[in-house]
Amino acid sequence: MSVLREIGIIARALDSIANIEFRDIDLARGQYLYLVRIAEHPGIIQEELSELLKVDRSTVARSVRKLEAKGLLEQRPAAHSRKNKEWFVTDKGAALYPLILAENNYSEQTALQGFSGSEAEQLEEMLVRIRENITGDWDWVKKGLKRKY
Repeated sequence: MSVLREIGIIARALDSIANIEFRDIDLARGQYLYLVRIAEHPGIIQEELSELLKVDRSTVARSVRKLEAKGLLEQRPAAHSRKNKEWFVTDKGAALYPLILAENNYSEQTALQGFSGSEAEQLEEMLVRIRENITGDWDWVKKGLKRKY
C-alpha cells in the first residue's frame, strides 16, 4: 500500500503549483501557508503556528520574518506574556488573502472532480484521522525522541 506516497505526491504538486502562481505577488516557497493561517488566527504565537502547520519553530520564525520584511505581517508583544510575540496580517497581507483562498478553492475543486459530496466528506474524515494518527509521532520526534520501527 502506498497511501502516504500518494498523499506526498499530491501535496508536492499542489505546493509547486501555488509557489509558481504566487511568484508574481512575491510569495516565495510555502509563504502563502503562513499568511493564510495567521489571517485565520489573528494573534497566533510561534508555538501555536508551529503546531498548526506541523513544522519546527525555527522554520516558522524564518518564514514569518520574511513575510514581515515584505510588509505582509506585523508582530506585536503578547498581552499575556512578554516573551511571546503575536502575529497579525497587515492590510497589504489581508489584500492577498482572497487570492490565496481562491487558488485553494480551485485546487480543491479540481482534486475532487468526479467525487460525490459524500465521498468528499468521507475522504476528509479519513485524512483527518491520518493527521491525528501522525500527530503523536510528530510530537514525539519534535521532542528529540526516536520512533521504534
